[in-house]
Amino acid sequence: MGNTVLIIDDDVTNIKTAQDILQDEYKVATATSGKVAFKILEKMTPDLILLDINMPEMDGFEVLEELKKKKETRKIPVIFLTAEQSAEVENRALAAGAKDFVAKPFNPSVLKNRMKNSIEMQMYQRHLENMVAAQTEAIMKHENQINRIQQEMINAMANIIESRDGSTGEHVKRTSRYVALLVEVLQKDDYVKRELTEYYAELLCRAAYMHDIGKIKVDDAILRKPGRFTEEEYAKMKAHAPAGGEIIRMTMKKIEDRDYVDIACDVATHHHERWDGKGYPEGLSGEEIPLGARIMALADVFDALTSVRCYKEAMDVERAFSIIEEEAGKQFDPDLARVMLANKDVFRNQLEEFVTEE
Repeated sequence: MGNTVLIIDDDVTNIKTAQDILQDEYKVATATSGKVAFKILEKMTPDLILLDINMPEMDGFEVLEELKKKKETRKIPVIFLTAEQSAEVENRALAAGAKDFVAKPFNPSVLKNRMKNSIEMQMYQRHLENMVAAQTEAIMKHENQINRIQQEMINAMANIIESRDGSTGEHVKRTSRYVALLVEVLQKDDYVKRELTEYYAELLCRAAYMHDIGKIKVDDAILRKPGRFTEEEYAKMKAHAPAGGEIIRMTMKKIEDRDYVDIACDVATHHHERWDGKGYPEGLSGEEIPLGARIMALADVFDALTSVRCYKEAMDVERAFSIIEEEAGKQFDPDLARVMLANKDVFRNQLEEFVTEE
């Protein structure tokens, strides 16, 4: 018998149905109310909670709120059980901190798969936390391991973002590769390579993984929304840029390589600035925008245009290049865009490779 699951539902028929589905693979505990559940949780810590939304006394959202308040229970993954299949309920569930939701009546395969995914993700995040803690201690003792450990921490943070932002899939991996390709072709250009030293280029390629780290602070309901944002939602999404710089400053304040930290902060904070000054968060323009952020902006938009998102299909690569050409001198640094467009085959081939891998 494997993991333990606690089912909280006031309907004993639903509990019995779930028990029948899960009892061969899970240790199952049950509670018919939030009050009973918290008494059970004083004696055990399940690997997952299946939580009904519509219950008397305390509904599912109130139970989840209490779970998040307690140190002992706040990290237990929760899957909501609901007969209400609406975007409003889904958004509210994700915003409240639920990992997923399953519609009633239960489909056994769907229930088991979503439970398995939530438990595996929780185990992965715990592993990352333990790994980061252990490696942070190692940094203090073994300075010669700093570069390797830094990169592992960066990859771990990027993976956390990927797990939350289901609409972007392999976005971090792809944009980081496009940055590396841009750096390579830019260093062959006499005009650009004066700024783009070998040292700066190396740090920028490592920092690219961190460009969206600020999305950790954005609600799941916004990250996964398939439709157009409201003004309020867009404002919250835009806040990921300055939040990213702040997170990097705080988490890497003991890293001795300050150049790397500065470049990573620049990329995270300013990759949505525009050459014409109409971007965010600070409305910088032209060469006020750090070089790394200008390079990141091109890689970020190229991937956004040529990738499938929950709200759109992938754009044809030639149309994507046309948009970059149109936006040169407006959204993008015109010299950087010029070099990218002069090397279309490099990026076209990489895109085809990504598509093949999928």
